[in-house]
Amino acid sequence: MVKEGEIVWMSALELSKAIRDGELSPVDVVDAFFKRIEKVNPEINAFVTLTEESARREAEAAEKAVKSRKKLGPLHGVPVAIKDNMPVKGVRTTWGSKLYENCVPNEDYVLVERLRSSGAIIMGKTNLPEFGLIGITDNSVFGVTRNPWDKTTTCGGSSGGSAAAVAAGLCPIAVGNDWGGSLRTPASFCGVFGFKPHLGRIPRWPQLSGFETLAVEGPITRTVADAALMLDIMAGPDSRDYLSLPPPGVSYLENLERGIKGKKFAFSPDLGYAIIEPEVEEIARRAAFSFTDLGCVVEEVKLNLIDMGADFVSVEVSNMVAAMGDRMEEWKKVCYKPYLDFL
Repeated sequence: MVKEGEIVWMSALELSKAIRDGELSPVDVVDAFFKRIEKVNPEINAFVTLTEESARREAEAAEKAVKSRKKLGPLHGVPVAIKDNMPVKGVRTTWGSKLYENCVPNEDYVLVERLRSSGAIIMGKTNLPEFGLIGITDNSVFGVTRNPWDKTTTCGGSSGGSAAAVAAGLCPIAVGNDWGGSLRTPASFCGVFGFKPHLGRIPRWPQLSGFETLAVEGPITRTVADAALMLDIMAGPDSRDYLSLPPPGVSYLENLERGIKGKKFAFSPDLGYAIIEPEVEEIARRAAFSFTDLGCVVEEVKLNLIDMGADFVSVEVSNMVAAMGDRMEEWKKVCYKPYLDFL
């Protein structure tokens, strides 16, 4: 039998199998995670809105479906966390902004629809910087999210709440989004796996105006296999997003075992312009060259790329100003105070 303390550290694939095999009840799984959230979340502030009542209802329905031997989805009974800039029907969705502090959408985001259809149970919304604009997770609505490994340090951003929740065992899987590192940075800071797919691989709808050609959605997990499973569920076209791509034509999960022997990789620690801490550089180099153990060819290269950090900030600010329109002055009065330096 699986012990309660072990449940919160199981992967989504492990939980799904245990639920299908009758070794775990979806109700017990949800109970275990909410107990963990009650104990740990006040210290790290990863979840900002919990959907405990609906999650327990869904867990009870999931348990009945197992007992009645109905066809089950690949994430049947598995808890998932949703970043608070992705609409969830009937659940407060704030984008970390005072402007939307009491916003309750009347429709689900596309990937939320697909996760629900797969049997996943939504546990709540996770924190982010206001509108996901910076690389730390703090805002004027919910405050700062702490790194679960060291509460004196940042969890990164902008999907910091999702990364911290997965790392702390508050949920096995979560979703976030990324245009300048918002999946990858918090995942690396929290020691979990964050993957940025191609633009359009996972449809985005409905969404606030701005960043349509920059932002992508993706998974944050503790295992690569869980991320592949989530991609299988979330990827694919949707007519409501004109940038969405055709079906990938493969199963990411089924292709994990294909291997990468013979592949060639180039590694640059600084891209020719970045300032890197020596310890970080050495860790990154070891990680890159570990691919030689898998039969790959890895070559360290010297690049001379242009530092476009300032240009990226200009694009960010321009997008936000355009998206705000006639609400710009209203936003300035309530926005996260450090943003005023750029507005």
